[in-house]
Amino acid sequence: MTGLRLIVGLGNPGPEHAQTRHNAGFRFIDALVEQAGARWSVDSKLFGETAKVDIGGQPVWLLKPATFMNLSGKSVTAAQRFWKIEPEETLLAHDELDLPPGVARLKFDGGHGGQNGLRDTIRLLGHGRFHRLRIGIGHPGHKDRVVPWVLGRASKDDDVLIGHAVNDAIDVLPLAVRGDFSEAMKRLHTPK
Repeated sequence: MTGLRLIVGLGNPGPEHAQTRHNAGFRFIDALVEQAGARWSVDSKLFGETAKVDIGGQPVWLLKPATFMNLSGKSVTAAQRFWKIEPEETLLAHDELDLPPGVARLKFDGGHGGQNGLRDTIRLLGHGRFHRLRIGIGHPGHKDRVVPWVLGRASKDDDVLIGHAVNDAIDVLPLAVRGDFSEAMKRLHTPK
């Protein structure tokens, strides 16, 4: 399988959203940029901020959409077109209600599971054949509580766990970038 050329962090722009559970994807991609010593630059034609980093010896574009979550696909598909990157070479990092904090999972293809950034991207692509990094934020226990939960800040303990999941995912990223997804998944999905 081909490796990754584009990694997108999903989230909502603006300081009021910065520390929310919904912005786990931004947290992941910001950590990548920081680790690489790279800088974000605003790219209005791609409706977001971009950076280029080296992961395991491979150049990879990073994208942080400036659109709101439910319009993320506009930025994702613009970047894919502009850089001539296939959906199969793209990873979208996002918050995942169905996983507990501290857990991150790689996945290829599938539906959106109610995640609006994935929903919009799938709508614009016409399929879901791209990689996802699902960063667990836990579930509030009842569907009526999902919106305030997702848009709220994690507890101190959960925040630490989400940070661990982000670091664990970054550790296996060089494998995914070079196309060795089965090994990346094995390492990420095996309990420590």
